[in-house]
Amino acid sequence: MMTNRVALYSAVDETFTHYVVDVEAATLTPRASIELPARLQYAWPHPSRKYLYATTSSGGPRVQSDFNRVCTLAIAGDGTLSPHGEARPLPGRAVHMCVDPGGRHAVNVLNTPTNGMAIHRIEADGSLGREIEQSGTFDWGIYPHQVMVFPSGRTVLIVDRGFQPQADRPERPGALRSFGFDDGVLSPGPVVAPNGGYGFGPRHVDFHPTRPWLYVSDERTNRLYMFRHANDRLEPEPAYTRDLLAEPGNLRPRQLGGPIHVHPSGRFVYVANRADQAIEVDGSRLFGGGENSIAVFAIDQVTGEPTPIQHADTHSIHVRTFACDPGGRLLVAGSIRPLARRDGDRIEQVPAALSVFRIGDDGRLEFARRYDVATTGSQLHYWMGMVGLP
Repeated sequence: MMTNRVALYSAVDETFTHYVVDVEAATLTPRASIELPARLQYAWPHPSRKYLYATTSSGGPRVQSDFNRVCTLAIAGDGTLSPHGEARPLPGRAVHMCVDPGGRHAVNVLNTPTNGMAIHRIEADGSLGREIEQSGTFDWGIYPHQVMVFPSGRTVLIVDRGFQPQADRPERPGALRSFGFDDGVLSPGPVVAPNGGYGFGPRHVDFHPTRPWLYVSDERTNRLYMFRHANDRLEPEPAYTRDLLAEPGNLRPRQLGGPIHVHPSGRFVYVANRADQAIEVDGSRLFGGGENSIAVFAIDQVTGEPTPIQHADTHSIHVRTFACDPGGRLLVAGSIRPLARRDGDRIEQVPAALSVFRIGDDGRLEFARRYDVATTGSQLHYWMGMVGLP
């Protein structure tokens, strides 16, 4: 899909801001903001690009979640957002959601207070119907962190991150968990967990737009995997594994693999490297080091093999979300919170930000500019994304 009209949406807690994107100039211009029912967790556009579905929660990382909703926002022709229909309750905090390729269902994956999935039918007018009741018993995994629907629309995939070993508990393995999906009704499916899921901590996945290839970022081991699939069944082992870091032998605390997106052309895949360890220096909390970058991989169009070609500095700390414009010419990365760091003899405050990059024909990123995003106290710049306007 090519479009010259693009909107960017960015959330700081429950405040959701619309930016006009000039793809040629690589600029963002803020327009209006609206208030959501609670803090935005994730959002996903309808295939028609007329609606945006937003999952919200009063909770967040290590914060109790007792008010959870998914709502519909109508997208006007100029990108302006407005509430549409009734917000629907969720049985817990959903850290991720998506819409199936046919635009008929909104799918949320829950991990607080208990793991699960909530599926709502999307009505003809774009509003959300009631949650579809599921029957049977399902294994949702240790820590569901993402939910995606296969391009066929017949299978749902939960990305189960698991947990690293801690002083008071052993490692808890990760997995990729598939479920049959028939008009919003789930059925148990196969589970892929190389080495029993030990040393396997997938965070996010993305599908190649035309080939049966799935690309997976591993948060816990800072790796990229490519899995082949046929008839929505993943092979049990990755076909290729690559390091995400420019210096994989120089691993710092709080160095994590992040979100992943395949370029709209299918020729490249991008993954965020995140580091936000804070250390005490003379009474101040400063960035303790690590890689904050977008790792760029070229994809072999015959085999699907990813080859690293660049690690682009994000000019920010801890990118939680990023997106490419639908035409594949711009990438914008959103960092989550401010943190001070030492720059020579001085201390500089690095704010939460939107970092804008041009995408070259060879897939490489060229930094254009950074827009600081204001946050106060415990506020988080938790999500951003781009939508091509009809």
